[in-house]
Amino acid sequence: MKAPTMQANFLFCAAGALLAAHAVAADRLTVTASHDLDAARPSETIVVPWRDVNAALPGALIQHLVVKDAAGHVLPYQVTNVAPLAKDPQGVGAAYGELLFQHDFAPGERTATFVVEKSDALTPPFAPKAFARYVPERLDDFAWENDVIGHRTYGPALAAPAPPGSGKEVLETSGLDIWFKRVDYPVVDRWYNKGHDHYHKDEGEGMDMYNVGRSRGAGGTGVWDGGHLAISGNYATWKVLANGPVRTVFELTYDAWDAAGTKVEEVKRFTVDAGHQLDQVDSTFTFAGPAALTVAVGLNKTPADKKQAARVALVRDAVNHALLQWVEQATNGAFGTAIVLPPATGYADDALNDLVLARVESGRPLRYWVGAAWDRAGRITSKAAWQAYVAAEARRIAHPVRITVMPAPH
Repeated sequence: MKAPTMQANFLFCAAGALLAAHAVAADRLTVTASHDLDAARPSETIVVPWRDVNAALPGALIQHLVVKDAAGHVLPYQVTNVAPLAKDPQGVGAAYGELLFQHDFAPGERTATFVVEKSDALTPPFAPKAFARYVPERLDDFAWENDVIGHRTYGPALAAPAPPGSGKEVLETSGLDIWFKRVDYPVVDRWYNKGHDHYHKDEGEGMDMYNVGRSRGAGGTGVWDGGHLAISGNYATWKVLANGPVRTVFELTYDAWDAAGTKVEEVKRFTVDAGHQLDQVDSTFTFAGPAALTVAVGLNKTPADKKQAARVALVRDAVNHALLQWVEQATNGAFGTAIVLPPATGYADDALNDLVLARVESGRPLRYWVGAAWDRAGRITSKAAWQAYVAAEARRIAHPVRITVMPAPH
């Protein structure tokens, strides 16, 4: 993992050096981020609404912008594109949504200040650390990743019957898969290019060794009636809303399914930030009849290949509203999976999944976090470390960063 890390850092530093050498500030904006935890908060994403940027820096453009920390270091940034067809005769950035960048809060560092400047020089793009795409070359997978972990899930083409003699794979599941990475650069395109028999072996960059099948995989959902889990089919449609370099946002929709006589539809919105083992998911269930339903978010009880003789340790962490696994394998190392569900009401299980439960109302998003880590990636190498990481993330979720924005004197 060391060489790719150096390569990615070089790309960021090169872009930063170019900006620092040629940028000429016209207007400036000060952004202050604060929080109330003593713990470290690595890769904290700072979010500034573009309307605030434009108010302080009229006419600011994505390609003529510089973001610096308090030490003057140029930071990679992203401007989300929420209305790409918008007309903008006043030059107010009508197509833009938010300015995003990241900061590593050290333990005890509760406040950090940044400067956003206009620049006369063009700003080159930064190396992507978050990415998602539809994968038509593998039926209709949808895959996403950041610099530490990857995932995919499956569309209707995979669920469709196989024509006679075609040898086509058939799998009906709305479970979520994991791709375990040992490198910090994007691998989705490369692994699909290599093909199935290659990415199921570790050839240096990591591997797909996670088992989904008909289970919830790592973070799939269903409606729980106290003894049975009613689940959707494969995702029906997809939409990418933002695509790196700092944050990727996309939506997957699921056609209606029957949950004990209630027709339920679901839209999942994924927010994938660089540097995080866990992705944020907002699942919105739509139904008529009951005032509320109990929804379950699940982890597959048998997440490793059978030949791995896996030992799965399950942790129900009620204090942090979390459900965790640590999976020891015969030859493929160990990995952890986890769900953090702040409004959790309890736990359950069925034949395939361990579940954490919450009540939902129609049309109101249920927010949870889900992800994984592999010991061979070198970041999290034990069950204790995984539990500590998930607990720390739960505390971060409960104590969000506060942002203030002010024009800065020249």
